[in-house]
Amino acid sequence: MEGMTPYITATANNNGIGYFISNENATLQEKCISVNRNGSVGYSFYHSYPALFGNDTRKLIPKYSDDYVAKFISFMISSQKEKYGYGYKVGTARLKRQKILLPINKDKSTNYDFMKKYILIQEIISIYSILECYK
Repeated sequence: MEGMTPYITATANNNGIGYFISNENATLQEKCISVNRNGSVGYSFYHSYPALFGNDTRKLIPKYSDDYVAKFISFMISSQKEKYGYGYKVGTARLKRQKILLPINKDKSTNYDFMKKYILIQEIISIYSILECYK
């Protein structure tokens, strides 16, 4: 039944949203990253909104609570999607072993500020390109 709650599937489109449903279950989560384990294997999306998740996706809850940082981490996961495929899926064990390359400061601490600014700049570039289409 069609509803208002996004249902996250293993698609590479629409931020992973396959369709909208009206029911709820235990998979309801917000502020999490989904990783496709089947279908469009290796694609990752950040969901700041409440959504339900299908069995072909895995959810990651970022320890650092910031939408821009979570989007950056999702981008870095998706950048490794080429190593996965039909015969080599993103199972839970593989996902736990996957290395996610993140920027660091000179003192080797994680550079969250860079991640925030990088995603913010990418969003601004996207907005400007959309506005150019309407000129």
